[in-house]
Amino acid sequence: MDIKHKRFNRIAGYTLLELMIAMVVGLFLIGGVMFTYLSMKVTTSDTVEMGELQETGRIALDILGKDLKMAGFFGRLNIYSLTTADVSGVTAPAGDCIDEVFSIGSFPGTGAVPNFPVIYGLEADSANELGCITDAKTGSDVIQIKRAAGEEVSGQNTQTGQYYVQTTLSDARFIEGDSNPIPFELGKGVWPYEHLVYYVGEDKYTSGGKEITVPVLKRKRLIGDQMQTESVLEGVENIRFLYGLDNDGNGDVDEYLEAGEMTPAHWQQSGPTRIKTVQVSVLVRATKEDNNIQLQNKTYTLGGDAAATQRILTGADVPGNYRRMVFVSTFKINNAGGNQWLIAL
Repeated sequence: MDIKHKRFNRIAGYTLLELMIAMVVGLFLIGGVMFTYLSMKVTTSDTVEMGELQETGRIALDILGKDLKMAGFFGRLNIYSLTTADVSGVTAPAGDCIDEVFSIGSFPGTGAVPNFPVIYGLEADSANELGCITDAKTGSDVIQIKRAAGEEVSGQNTQTGQYYVQTTLSDARFIEGDSNPIPFELGKGVWPYEHLVYYVGEDKYTSGGKEITVPVLKRKRLIGDQMQTESVLEGVENIRFLYGLDNDGNGDVDEYLEAGEMTPAHWQQSGPTRIKTVQVSVLVRATKEDNNIQLQNKTYTLGGDAAATQRILTGADVPGNYRRMVFVSTFKINNAGGNQWLIAL
């Protein structure tokens, strides 16, 4: 009898105390696993978001840099010698982007002209700028770029809606494409012509029943008879340009100026001063707020080492709990300087 009773006790199972201890240990284990999972999830989310910001910044600089480096390229033309231009075959597009200094839009004036300004910039103080932009972000820069693009197309069929520039060393002729070729002429070359204006605006869309506002790098492009608006890249919240000037003609940058410090002579580049480089600062922002960390009340500095050339954004300038990053790069204007075609002649 005693032997059976002992055997029954041995196989009766866990006691209440043992079950409680096992439950407590299990809770600790589950809690540890959940904590590890949540930490990994936050870390992964942060890593992905940081990667997206870095990619946005890289792409933004790449897009802006490609057009900036080629600003003022007009095939065979030496832009500092442009004194005549034939624009009799074209008309100004509707809603043209006209700079505020020279009142010059996509094309120069007919006949004798001053040096055609191929770069012009300003800081937007309202949503309406250059007579063509209606949704610019105030406190962010706007830049206007004019250049020929691509390869020479002399003798090839033109595209309807595309403008072209035919150049010699000293003058230019602007032509509207009509599907017919522009005849080849000795000493003259033909290239597609582009007039671009970059600025920061906003786009809105609905996700999960909620309206989301996203900052966007936008561009006005001369297409056909109008300056058309293009959304280039989401996540760009602010851009700033500093212009590197060679004031004595020795080929070195002597100073960097913001758009508000530039004079008409600087933009026109008709005297000894040349715009040799442009420093671009881009503030990029995540599309969604991040509740995992505190990101408000941070300060972001765009442009330059000196306080006079810096744009400092904080508080109301950068609202919301969004992750942000600043990217900076300097681009050399390839066509700044003397007439490169003289080397080959």
